[in-house]
Amino acid sequence: MRTAFTQTILAAMIGLSTPALASLAYVSNEKDNTLSIIDTETLEVVDTIDVGQRPRGILLSKDASKLYICASDDDTVQVLDLATRKIIDTLPSGEDPEQFSLHPNDKHLYIANEDDAIVTVVDVETKDVLAQIDVGIEPEGMAVSPNGKWAVNTSETSSMLHWINTETFEIEKNIVIGQRPRHVEFSKDSKIAWASAEIGGTVHIIDVDKLEQTHELSFKVPGVSPDRVQPVGIELTSNGEYAFVALGPSNHVAVVDANTYEILDYLLVGSRVWQLDLDKDEKRLYTTNGVSGDVSVIDVDALKVIKSIKVGRYPWGVVVDPNS
Repeated sequence: MRTAFTQTILAAMIGLSTPALASLAYVSNEKDNTLSIIDTETLEVVDTIDVGQRPRGILLSKDASKLYICASDDDTVQVLDLATRKIIDTLPSGEDPEQFSLHPNDKHLYIANEDDAIVTVVDVETKDVLAQIDVGIEPEGMAVSPNGKWAVNTSETSSMLHWINTETFEIEKNIVIGQRPRHVEFSKDSKIAWASAEIGGTVHIIDVDKLEQTHELSFKVPGVSPDRVQPVGIELTSNGEYAFVALGPSNHVAVVDANTYEILDYLLVGSRVWQLDLDKDEKRLYTTNGVSGDVSVIDVDALKVIKSIKVGRYPWGVVVDPNS
């Protein structure tokens, strides 16, 4: 017969043998050629991995078993196995890949090639190049709608959004927006696209059904010169409540009401905030701050920065594993 003391010891042993798995955030460090791995419970870096030269865009496979990495100066996309934390493959990418997006079919990877003014489409299973699509000058941002219908590329010098039909791999429409567009983010229902214009200092709201702009947002951060307010990364909550916009060298993240497009607040983070990602329950937002070399952690409910985590030099991209 088990005593209360015995049951307590057994419970403790079970707890020790089956620890809870923390969620992990992955950060690409552009100047160090490394990837930092952050435990989202302890908010500490738990590992640093050497990867290719100048890692920038990063994203997860749909089952979160692999991480794709734009190794820009190696002109390739690396494939990192998350179980072993080893590079297991490379994919053809075209020259200077910076941002990319994976189709919901988990096979077709759309890659922006800044130096060649093209978008390369690669099958991640066969490693075949399915298409190379001519776009505007200096393509950078890349997004695929959640319903899989559209791939959108931003060309910085041409100040355009290029709307690519994912069945034909052909551009169906070009939309001119503000100067130097950098990033596109779709709403979860694929009906709205948000596009940042870095030098224009604006964010443009596109009605996807009509392929027309409906709103243009500008930002005025108190005490910050307007020329330092440079929107780059955008993250949307799945419930449609908030949009978070990284405002570059202004060192702030704008909080936007995603329904009314009202600017609700500006949150001070690290220097040159670049990209951002929500964790799996959307309680925390992680931002990469290139110049200060850290990641800011924002409490979404409180709309407050709660911690800064030192990572490598010039952190660029961040993704949180929703399944870990």
